[in-house]
Amino acid sequence: MKASSCLMFICLFCAVLMAACSSSPLQTQATGTPYEIVVSVNRAEWEGEMGRLIRADLESDIPMLPQPEPAFRVMFADSGRFGTLLKHVRNVFIINIDPTMFTQMALQYERDAWAKGQMTLKMNAPDRQSVMDFFSKDSRKISKFFSMVEMNRATLLLGLAPGTAPMDSLSRLFNIKLCLPYEMKATGRGKGKDFFWVSDDGKKGRSDVIVYTFPYTDTNTFTMEYLMAKRDSVLQINLPGGRPDSYMTTEKMIEPEYEAIALRGKYCGLMRGLWRMVGDAMGGPFVSVARLDSANNRVIVAEGFVYAPETHKRNFIRKLEAALYTLRLPDELDLPVEEPYKDISKL
Repeated sequence: MKASSCLMFICLFCAVLMAACSSSPLQTQATGTPYEIVVSVNRAEWEGEMGRLIRADLESDIPMLPQPEPAFRVMFADSGRFGTLLKHVRNVFIINIDPTMFTQMALQYERDAWAKGQMTLKMNAPDRQSVMDFFSKDSRKISKFFSMVEMNRATLLLGLAPGTAPMDSLSRLFNIKLCLPYEMKATGRGKGKDFFWVSDDGKKGRSDVIVYTFPYTDTNTFTMEYLMAKRDSVLQINLPGGRPDSYMTTEKMIEPEYEAIALRGKYCGLMRGLWRMVGDAMGGPFVSVARLDSANNRVIVAEGFVYAPETHKRNFIRKLEAALYTLRLPDELDLPVEEPYKDISKL
């Protein structure tokens, strides 16, 4: 009888222990939508000049959108009342000011502090002036950090999704891999043989991805001028508008942005800009990556563009950008999708 009671107690203890483990904060999935963030700081500071500088960083306009849109949707939590509910939000920025604990300002990030998939960034400072100086000098550093975090999340999430028919068609056409959002199912072909086009045909906001190739000649290929001219010539042929003699082109009144980045340790040209339809009243943002497929002596360009005249475009274009980072060349087909920003620690 005693042995039976003892065994029952052990089983009950194990069950309670397992339940406690399963209800651990780390078992809770992070809440919120992409590009939302909670800022925890003293209310008096939030309502003063410090709060203005923080908001100027996190709500700074995203470049290369037709209308101003903030980088993040910001929620405030008084540091004295930072409760459980807000602690589960996917992005958390905490400012601690304590001269007894800190001698200089420092940034420290932590993954999954209170929930899975969460990123928490702490700014520890001995005084408020240190915080003010930081934001005055590096006005967009915090928004850039969390933007990289969100881009990494979106890219890896696309890499985990099952393949789709358009992805298979693209792979057969170019012998490459590119993870597309699952809602992209309407495929089309341009007039050129080396052109691929897929769309989600969204009603409120439409997202499209195109992929095209051309022969590689020399290093001058990877300049904004060359890639923009190539883009315009390819799209004039392959993306006609709904009216006679209308076609897509690059908006020249606002010059695109171009930068060299590394994908899988190799050079990649990243371009952001605005597109418009010649002969029609349509336009929106675009983002593209250009990579060299040296084995086949060709350049592969993958581009995403958005048409959403009645709504915000931030999340649409950033989701497409994440998809572009999943591009894998013929010698990379067996490799998994990687985070585009591997070292986010360089704050």
